[in-house]
Amino acid sequence: MAETSDLERSEPASSRRLEQGREEGQVPQSRELAAFMVLMSSVAGFWMMGDWFAQHAAGIFRKGLSFGREAAFDSHAMGNSFTALSWDALLLAAPIFLLCIAAAIATPFLMGGAVFSPKALGFDFSRLNPQKGLGRIFSVQGVAEMVKAILKAFLVGVILYWVVRHEQADLFALLSLPIESGLASFASMLLLAALALVVGVALVAGIDVPFQLWQYYSKMRMTKEELRQESKESEGDPQVKARVRRQQRELAKKRMMSEVPKADVVVTNPSHFAVALKYDSRNMSAPEVVAKGMNLIAQRIRELAEEHGVPLIEAPPLARALYRHSDVGDQVPAQLYTAVAEVMAYVYQLHQFLADGGRNLLEPRLPAVLPVPAEMDPGVPE
Repeated sequence: MAETSDLERSEPASSRRLEQGREEGQVPQSRELAAFMVLMSSVAGFWMMGDWFAQHAAGIFRKGLSFGREAAFDSHAMGNSFTALSWDALLLAAPIFLLCIAAAIATPFLMGGAVFSPKALGFDFSRLNPQKGLGRIFSVQGVAEMVKAILKAFLVGVILYWVVRHEQADLFALLSLPIESGLASFASMLLLAALALVVGVALVAGIDVPFQLWQYYSKMRMTKEELRQESKESEGDPQVKARVRRQQRELAKKRMMSEVPKADVVVTNPSHFAVALKYDSRNMSAPEVVAKGMNLIAQRIRELAEEHGVPLIEAPPLARALYRHSDVGDQVPAQLYTAVAEVMAYVYQLHQFLADGGRNLLEPRLPAVLPVPAEMDPGVPE
């Protein structure tokens, strides 16, 4: 089952999967890169501070090898001298230690960032399982670690052999040189060997870093089922989302229908479209669309308008244009101001005529053709 599961992990890890891995302490790591950074920092520190380091080291040696007559008869002199010399040596090595610590801290950021995970610090009894331990030893990671160890040992051997062969004559000449010049020559040889070692470790790190990144992202790969499950968890179940959208549409439809009785007029196609308009000169700069619908919804809007005495105006081009170019809650488009104004004027005159009972006013008539721009009318639907 485990092999099948690994084979099924064909999808790259999602950003959420990588973040979960970071929370669990799973980040790409390269011990060889850390070793290279620490070694390079220490060699660079000795190179830059070589003279200062040599002078202070010589002072510590002189102080340790010299003592007065009183110290020979003081039983505490050796302990006090050892404490003082140890403190001086610690202060002398402190800059190199700090450089190495800074390099070790900076290394994780080169591999994608450091992370602190309490989960990774927790005790896991499964790590004590001998079977899993043997599995790790004979895994790809175990084989890779063995290959790296062999490669590092080979490189160190080659580097030492090269340094000895290159400096063979000078190395034997040290026996005949004065102490000061001999130490300087020996320091140069050590620096050369350290630089060669840095180059060797850099080669190992250059191989290890891409391998660790490949292994990490391969380990974090996901199956298609895991991707689908993650999508459901992060975005929600599609069926639930569809049900929520359906409920939202129903609520919006109910709210829209509740506005129809408050409308001033309903413009119809007459059968395909219906758009309810409302205008309040105190609160609106232009008439607003309070409801609109097509086919069955349009029929329901017309029925509500008839039940509540809202005038129905048959103006097919205007109804189609309003339906296509405006949403519920929007003001009517500026291109339709003139046509809508004529409709609203007709409705107000009709209210006055009905209130008068037709005694003193002539019955208003809506213009046969309303000024609807041709580009605003989508045409008769099929």
